Amino acid sequence: MTEALFREDAQLRECEAMVLRADAQGVVLDRTVFYPLGGGQAGDRGELRLADGTALQIADTRKGVEPNEVLHVLAPGQEDVLRHFAPGTIVKAQIDWERRLRHMRFHTATHLLCALVPQQVDGCSITADYARLDFHMSEPLDKEALTQGLARLVAEAHPVSHSWISDADLDANPGLVRSMSVQPPRGSGQVRVLKIEGVDLQPCGGTHVSNTAEIGAVIVTKIEKKSAMTRRVVLGFAQAAVD
Repeated sequence: MTEALFREDAQLRECEAMVLRADAQGVVLDRTVFYPLGGGQAGDRGELRLADGTALQIADTRKGVEPNEVLHVLAPGQEDVLRHFAPGTIVKAQIDWERRLRHMRFHTATHLLCALVPQQVDGCSITADYARLDFHMSEPLDKEALTQGLARLVAEAHPVSHSWISDADLDANPGLVRSMSVQPPRGSGQVRVLKIEGVDLQPCGGTHVSNTAEIGAVIVTKIEKKSAMTRRVVLGFAQAAVD
C-alpha cells in the first residue's frame, strides 16, 4: 500500500519514501507525491533520488496491481540505475512541478466548466497541454460565452478545498456525481469531494489549485459535436494560444 500524500496536499513537490518493490515494471514506494493516471488526469513525471545523488527518472505514474498501490514507471534506459533502488532503500521522490501545476490548473478549470454547463460528463482528459470534457447533451454551446464565463470565475478568486464523505452520504446524494464514465470509488468507506466555494461540489480524487485565481487565463479552443448526444469542449491556456 502506498500512502497518497497528494490527496491531502497537492502543493507537495517532494517527499522522503522507502522502496517497497522495484523491477522492470516500475517502483512502488511506501508513500508518494506522484499522482497516478486516473479520473482523466495524466500521471506525474519526475525522479527518485538517492542520498548520493543517483537519480532514477520516472516517465509516468500508474495505479499498481494491488489496492492503493502506486507504480512509478521508469523512463527508457533506466535499467542500470534501477539496481541501486532495492527494497528498503530510502529515496527522495520529486515530481516535475511545472507539469503538475499545469494539470492542477486545467483540472480546476474543468470544474468551473461543469458549473457553466450543468450537464452530465461522459468523458474527460487532463494533460499539461489541454483539457477536455465531453458533455451528454444535444444543444449547441457558445465558445465565446464559455470563455467569458471561465474568465469571470477565475477572476472572482473562489477558494478551492476538499473534504471526505462516507459511501452512505454519497449514495444519499446521487446528484453530486456529474460523471457518467468514471464513478467515484466506493468500498474504502470514504469518498473525496472537491468544493469550489459557491461554484461547484462533486467527488474528485485529482489535484487542484487552492484558489480559482491560480488557474490563470484559460480559453475554450474548440467545441465539437462528437455524436448526437455529445458535445466536446476543449480548453487551453490563453498564452499558449497566443504563442
